[in-house]
Amino acid sequence: MTARSANPLVLPLIVDRWSPRSFDATAVPQADLHVILEAAGLAPSAYNHQPWRFLYALRGDANWDHFVSLLVPGNAVWAKDAGALLFVLSQSTFPRPDGAKANRSASFDAGAAWALLALQATHMGYHAHAMVGIEFPRVREELGIPEDVRVEAAVAIGRRDAPAKLPDGYREREAPSARKPVGEIAAAGSFANLPA
Repeated sequence: MTARSANPLVLPLIVDRWSPRSFDATAVPQADLHVILEAAGLAPSAYNHQPWRFLYALRGDANWDHFVSLLVPGNAVWAKDAGALLFVLSQSTFPRPDGAKANRSASFDAGAAWALLALQATHMGYHAHAMVGIEFPRVREELGIPEDVRVEAAVAIGRRDAPAKLPDGYREREAPSARKPVGEIAAAGSFANLPA
């Protein structure tokens, strides 16, 4: 496995977080998932609205096979061995006495919650792999998600296993991916100052 490198001032937990596909097919205990979700709920949000919502299945429970079936085949082939599957949602409106108002930052805030979820999972010896390869219309319909709630992504959580168990085409990608240097993602002033 290739290790990532970063400035020594970057928290090691952040550097160590990555998204494997090979999981060992053991269930995540409900108590551990509760802690991971509690960490996600500590994310910042606009007006403290906390628009994130999570629907989950634990490996072996009554929802497991259904949740796996809501992933595209290319993700289901490996995510079926995770210990928990979640769908990350965001409420796209602020409820107000005078009618709902659009919450422009709902997806942004749900992304912050996902990041804390992934870091907490890593801290506890798990790995979390987010994916947008899901059957979005089916997720909405079959899980009864209201129109003002956006389906953002799915997340597989579990303990890592050997890459050798993965199908061809997945094994060779089973390592932390490289990251762009700061000079490619940030610039002072206008967008024109970013590299093409």
